[in-house]
Amino acid sequence: MQKYLLAIDAGTGSGRAVLFDLDGNQIAVGQEEWVHITEEGVPDSMGFDYEKNWHLLCRCIHKATSTINVKDILAVSATSMREGIVLYDKEGREIWAVANVDARASREVKALKEKFPGIEEAFYAQSGQTFALGALPRLLWLKEHHRDIYEKVDKVSMISDWVLAKLSGVIASDPSNAGTAGIFSLKERNWVRDMAEQVDIKADIFPPVYESGTVIGSVIDKTSGLHEDTKVVMGGGDVQLGSAGLGIVKEGGVAVLGGTFWQQIVNMRDPKVPSDMRIRVNPHVIKGVSQAEGITFFSGLVMRWFRDALCAKQKEIAAQRSIDTYALLEEMASDVPVGSYGILPIFSDVMKYGKWYHASPSFLNLGIDPSLYNIASMFRSLEENAAIVSAENLDNIATFSGIEAQEIVFAGGASKGFLWGQILADVTGKRVKVPKVKEATALGCAMAAGVGAGIYESLESAAEKLVVWEKEFIPNQEAHLAYKEVRNRWRRAYASQLQLVDEGVTLSMWKAPGL
Repeated sequence: MQKYLLAIDAGTGSGRAVLFDLDGNQIAVGQEEWVHITEEGVPDSMGFDYEKNWHLLCRCIHKATSTINVKDILAVSATSMREGIVLYDKEGREIWAVANVDARASREVKALKEKFPGIEEAFYAQSGQTFALGALPRLLWLKEHHRDIYEKVDKVSMISDWVLAKLSGVIASDPSNAGTAGIFSLKERNWVRDMAEQVDIKADIFPPVYESGTVIGSVIDKTSGLHEDTKVVMGGGDVQLGSAGLGIVKEGGVAVLGGTFWQQIVNMRDPKVPSDMRIRVNPHVIKGVSQAEGITFFSGLVMRWFRDALCAKQKEIAAQRSIDTYALLEEMASDVPVGSYGILPIFSDVMKYGKWYHASPSFLNLGIDPSLYNIASMFRSLEENAAIVSAENLDNIATFSGIEAQEIVFAGGASKGFLWGQILADVTGKRVKVPKVKEATALGCAMAAGVGAGIYESLESAAEKLVVWEKEFIPNQEAHLAYKEVRNRWRRAYASQLQLVDEGVTLSMWKAPGL
C-alpha cells in the first residue's frame, strides 16, 4: 500500500501543502497566494494573518490530499519564511504575528544601538544575525505600542513552528528557523535568554528546541483533515530545508535558491561570522553545520510585479498556448543578447547585513527603439540582475569563509526554465546543476517528516537517496567575460542610485529598521 509524507510550506508570498511518496516524488500540491497585513498607522508593518492563513493552509492540505486516504500519510512537517514570529498566550492561542520583512521596529533598533553601544555587534558575533529582521526590536515595539498584548505573551515561535503547533498543540522550535530570530547561539544551537534580559524583554517565553526530524506529537487538529495517527515532525527554515532538498548537507556545498527572495548559501563547519557584518550566518538543519547566506531582496516579487503590471498581452498568449507566462517570457528573452542592450535594473543591492537598504526601483539605460527596449529585453535584464547579485554575494562569502564554489546547485521556481540557469552559469563562471524536484524546500521538509517517521536514518541519508539531477548548465566563457563588464557597470550605477536615496531625491525600495 502506498504511503506518503506531507510538507507544509508557509512562504513569503503563498502557503502550500505538497504531498510526496517515500521515494521523493511529488504527488500533489495545493497552493494559494496570500497577502500580509499592513497595520493602520504603522509604517512598514507586515502582519501575519494567522486566522485567515490557517484556513488557507487547510484548503491547501485538502487539495493536496484529495485523491488519497489521509491514513496513508505517515508524517507531516512544516517549513516557512524565516524571521517571521508568532506570539501566544498561556492557553497557547495566537495573539500577535508578523511576517519576515516586517520593518515596523525602526525606532527600537535605533534606540537599542544608542542605549547599548556595541550590542548589535556582540549579539551578531554569537547569533550571526543583526537587528534588521530580528525578534528583539519587534518585541520591544510591541511592549511600547501594545502593552496589553505584550503582557499576555507566554511563548514565541517561528511561523513553521506555528503550523506544527496548530496541528499538534505543541509549541517548539528548531535551530535553523529560531536562529534567524537573533536571540540564539550558533555554537550551542539554542536560545540565549540573556540577550532578552539585557534589553528588558521577557526571557521565559522561548519554547523547547528540537532538531529537524524530531517527532513532537501527532495530529489533533480536525480542520486540517489529517488523520490523528499522522506524526507531526519538527521542520525548519525554508532555506535550510531547501538546502537539504538539494543535497547541500556537507561542508563546502553551495546553492542558489530562486524564490520570492533569492538566497545564496555556503555550508561551513566553523560557525564563524565576518567582521564587517556583511553576511548573515545561520544554523543549518544538519547538526554541526552552519550556513553563510547572502540574500537578494524581492527577486521573485519583482518578477511577479513585472508580469502582472506590464505583461497583460503575454499572459493572454501564454493562456492560449497553455503554458506559464514566465515560460513565454523566457522564450522571448532568449533572443536578446548578453547584457540586454545595456539595460541595468536597480532593485536589490548586494547584501550588506549591518547597514542594509536598497535604491529606488528602476530600469536604467532604457532607449526608445521598441525593437530593442521592450518586454523581452527588460525581462532578460531582470534575470541577469538576479544572477549578478547572487555572484556578488557568493564572492563576499568566499572572502571570509575561504570556501570557493566549484559548482552551484540551483533550485526554486526560478530554476524551472531553460534560460535563467544558463545566465547564472555565465555570470558566475561556474557549472550549475538543477535537481529533478525543483521545489527543494518542500522536498527537504518531506525529508524531515520521513526522518521522524523512521523512513530515513537522517537528513543526510535522505538527501543521498532522493536528490536526482535533471540538467546542468556549462558556462560560456565569452558570455562570462561580457558579464564581468556588466557587473562593473551595475556596481557603479547602483552606488549612484543609493546616493540619490541618501540625498532624499528618491525613495528606497526597502530599508532595514533603524537606518
